[in-house]
This record gives sequence, structure tokens and C-alpha cells, in this order.
Amino acid sequence: MPVVVTRREFEEMVHDALSRLPEEFRRALDNVALVIEREPRRHHRRLAGSRTGTLFGLYEGVPLTHRTTGYGLVPPDVITLFQGPICRAARDRQDVARIVRETVLHELAHYFGIDDQRLLEIGRY
Repeated sequence: MPVVVTRREFEEMVHDALSRLPEEFRRALDNVALVIEREPRRHHRRLAGSRTGTLFGLYEGVPLTHRTTGYGLVPPDVITLFQGPICRAARDRQDVARIVRETVLHELAHYFGIDDQRLLEIGRY
């Protein structure tokens, strides 16, 4: 049975996760939007390479480590969090907040140029 949290409560959890980032990381965030969707859509799953697995979040964009001097006048990168899968995986409200925080950190790692292989190596995947 999924944990029920309102959209506003979920947004507050996301805001809390972002506010807990060290200041140097918050300052480094540039041209990135954080979006909340109820469920992943087909194109999210295709981009993530997941047709049936649980998808908590997705980063779409050009990681900071791949941006060159020619990077400019581009739409923002997008980090999408999926409320439904997160709430279904959680045991209680505190667990929702924990998964939100871990997902925000995971997707921000991609934004900063850390790929899934490296996250696995350092035990953060």
C-alpha cells in the first residue's frame, strides 16, 4: 500500500532535500529545473532504458563536465522526480523523505557529471 502524501507535502520534501545541499553545490546549480511528475511516462522510461523497473527520478541534460565554451542559449536541464513510484516504495512518510533525498542526490550527481557506474563504485547507487 503506497504512502499517501499530498503534492504540496512532496514538494516540501524536495525543497528540504535541496536546502540541505552544501552551499557550494547549491551555488553551482545553473540552468537546471527540478520537476515533479506523478508517474514516469513512456519517454521517461525510454530515456532511462527501463521499460518495467521502478523509476524514481531522471536527469535529462548536459552534465557540467561535458559543457564547453559553446554551451549557451539552451533550455534548462531537467531533473524529474516521480511521486507515485517513490510513495509506493516507501514504508512511511519518513521513508518517502529519505527516498526523495536519495533520488535528488542521485540525479544531481548526474548533473555534476557522475555516471551510474561511478555511483555504483562509490556505493551510492
